[in-house]
Amino acid sequence: MRVKALALFVVTLAFAASAWATDKETLIYNFNNYTGDGYYPYSGLVADKAGNLYGTTQSGGANNLGSVFELKLSGGVWNETLLYSFAGGTTDGEYPEYSPLVFDSAGNLYGTTQNGGSSCNCGTVFELTKSGSKWKETVLHAFLGSSVKDGYLPQAGLSFDTAGNLYGTTQYGGLNNQGSVFQLQPSKTSWKYKVIHSFNAANGGAYYPVGGITQGADGYYYGTTYYGGFAYNAGTIYRLFQARNAWVAQNVFYFLEGGDGVYPDSSLAIDSKGNMYGTTYYGGSGESCGGGCGTVYKLTAGKNNAYTQSVIYSFQADDKDGENPYYGAGVTLDANGNLYGTTYFGGKGTQNAGTVYELKVSGSSYKESLLWSFDTFSGDGYYPRGGVILVKGNVFGTTYAGGSHGAGTAFELKP
Repeated sequence: MRVKALALFVVTLAFAASAWATDKETLIYNFNNYTGDGYYPYSGLVADKAGNLYGTTQSGGANNLGSVFELKLSGGVWNETLLYSFAGGTTDGEYPEYSPLVFDSAGNLYGTTQNGGSSCNCGTVFELTKSGSKWKETVLHAFLGSSVKDGYLPQAGLSFDTAGNLYGTTQYGGLNNQGSVFQLQPSKTSWKYKVIHSFNAANGGAYYPVGGITQGADGYYYGTTYYGGFAYNAGTIYRLFQARNAWVAQNVFYFLEGGDGVYPDSSLAIDSKGNMYGTTYYGGSGESCGGGCGTVYKLTAGKNNAYTQSVIYSFQADDKDGENPYYGAGVTLDANGNLYGTTYFGGKGTQNAGTVYELKVSGSSYKESLLWSFDTFSGDGYYPRGGVILVKGNVFGTTYAGGSHGAGTAFELKP
């Protein structure tokens, strides 16, 4: 573990924060690829009950294979602690990418790495447990790849159900090498791993999940696939449930071409009424992107398990709006039903460096506003690949690149 508490570092960080403190955005941390720090944060952040922030970097750390970090506010300055550096090889994961971390009820952290862990370099599921001031990492599962019908290359974040079981997806692998859903069941001393669904593209089936699993209040488990569907291969929304000790998968919505949005690339957010929200990478009514600039959509359950999809917003780009919400970013709901998220490209001006947006409920519709447009030339972060979280009414997230060292940032926005 390494705590950055040197006076010079604090002064530098304070200067960077003050230089980028506007009435909205503050860069709370600049990752540094020259000091053994982690860098290139692909995923978003997660907060503990005290408001401390946690995340991963795709590169950097002691072995340049990625890291897990903590950001803690003290005296008006955010200080970083590097909690863990991945070691790679056959015994540890390497390169955590788009998967954000998740807490359990005891305060342990869980996540995935896209590579490492076994001879096939297929990725891992890991746990970080805190003992005193130190964190210990345990690999809960090392993926073995399609040769043994296991999944591989997990990309989306993990989630817990109400019974404490852990769920995730792999983009590839499974029985048909087209992706899988897995479950980890806890016991007193270990976790039991099993593949509960293998995707299959045959007959219009769903495949290549880049989003994770979300449990609904109805007891079903919902997710998205980037491809699949009978007509246009534009992606699906599916659900999983258990019947007679077997897992059953059903596709509940097929995306069509054009205005519906195509290629759903995020996990789903579910509100108290059971409505589901997500993003598509392309499609929608935005004309400046050719195939559409991406969408935010809502899925509403009706009678007889019929679902109705509506496009809440189509990104427009063209130097005035966001473009292409990135893999796994998705949306975050606040208590009033407003939505927040990021786009990888677009934004006001000519930088095309990405945005943070808000979709505010307005009667039966939503009104979009850009909370921030990132800037590639002035020391700001740019290209947000992860989503955002809300802590005490403020918006927090990361950018993959930019900042004072060009290695990515963590930022705060005050809407």
